[in-house]
Amino acid sequence: MTRARTLKFLPILIASVVCSTLAFAQKQAPPAGGPPKPFTLPPHETYALGNGMKVTLVPYGNIPKVTVSVVLRTGNINEPKDELGVADITGELLKEGTTSLSAAALAEAAAKMGSSLGIGVTEDITSADIDVLSESGADAVKLLAGVMQHPLLPDSELPRIKTNMLRHIAVAKSQPSQIALARFRKLMYGDHPYGEILPTEESVNKLTIADVKKFYSENYGAARAHVYVAGEFDTSAVKKAIADSFSGWAKGPAPADHVPKPKAQRLLDLTDRPGAPQSTLYVGLPVPNATSPDSVKLIVTNALLGGSFASRITSNIREQKGYTYSPRSQISNRYHDAYWVEVADVRTDATGPALKEIFGEIERLQKEAPSTGELQGIQSYLSGVFVIQNSSRQALIGQLRFVDLQGLGEDYLKNYVQRVNAVKPADAQQVTAQYIRPEVMTIVVVGDKSKISDQLAPFSGTRPTN
Repeated sequence: MTRARTLKFLPILIASVVCSTLAFAQKQAPPAGGPPKPFTLPPHETYALGNGMKVTLVPYGNIPKVTVSVVLRTGNINEPKDELGVADITGELLKEGTTSLSAAALAEAAAKMGSSLGIGVTEDITSADIDVLSESGADAVKLLAGVMQHPLLPDSELPRIKTNMLRHIAVAKSQPSQIALARFRKLMYGDHPYGEILPTEESVNKLTIADVKKFYSENYGAARAHVYVAGEFDTSAVKKAIADSFSGWAKGPAPADHVPKPKAQRLLDLTDRPGAPQSTLYVGLPVPNATSPDSVKLIVTNALLGGSFASRITSNIREQKGYTYSPRSQISNRYHDAYWVEVADVRTDATGPALKEIFGEIERLQKEAPSTGELQGIQSYLSGVFVIQNSSRQALIGQLRFVDLQGLGEDYLKNYVQRVNAVKPADAQQVTAQYIRPEVMTIVVVGDKSKISDQLAPFSGTRPTN
């Protein structure tokens, strides 16, 4: 057979093989999945220094690297009302050198260990993190000790940092997702710090280096600190470095609990964005926090309802109706606080119909328990994701940080997979009926008012914000 004839018949041969393969596949059911694997928390040690600082050491993995993280129980929740943004600016200034190292020298020291310094500020915590070669574990501890205890906090860098923050605020305020989140949080938390997701331009502009130093002195200290070390490291050397570097840190203030009382209320809030091609939806309400006996049931129910790609709301308004591309629900946690929320960017003409379907799926689950098969699929997904999510040094520290912040105890991680798979169909129905109640949900919509007002009429309580 000539080359030309071979090429001519090749597509026919390929098509025949593909069709045969598909036909065979259609006759074969996929093999049943194995039982979910439990998560095994690596052996570790937790102790406290005399000044109250806690330490957790987790020998983990066989890669010659180690992550060191200093976590402080302070963040945006500790900001004075007229100094919003001071916690974030303080965090940024931590990277600008110590009393013994310039900013350049600090960055160079981290680079020589094969890493860079990371600072994170959230509502509840501030963290300093570095991931280095194992041989540098003790030196990394000493470096972070200097950053957290002896920051330079240079006035010279404040204008640049404030300019960057103002730019970030301006960009965020132009994004419908940020507008919707800001409205949702404000309506739910009111004057509580959790009700503010961005500082105001006025607040940032008037902040001084004296404000930053005052915030540091009033909120940083050993009593609020927890050092985590995970990976391959010389335990004795790291312990010595921690004792030598952190034992002299002043105890400082104890963590201040400021748990909110969020509002569960049926309220429709509309922000007008003329000409917007989509409407951004935030629909949710407060739910029991991570310390609740029902917390894992809520996690499973959320994944079933809207928190996974195979969820009911996603299947409905994405796959079946085509109203949106990436809807999602989540249980959003802070210190002893949580809310459930469904978020979606929907076509403008589908704003009202999308809300109707979201509430319809909630009400359907309230009235009828899911099938065992549907629930088991969600449980397998959650179990697998949990084990995978904890397969790195940083992720493991993240889980321990969450457990310690919420005061859940180590059994929470050890038993999480078992608890997920112990949820029954009737449990999902019961927690939906008890906690995920449309009649007291806050509904935030950001979109073109002229095109969506009539669609929103069935959802009472419209309050245009601008």
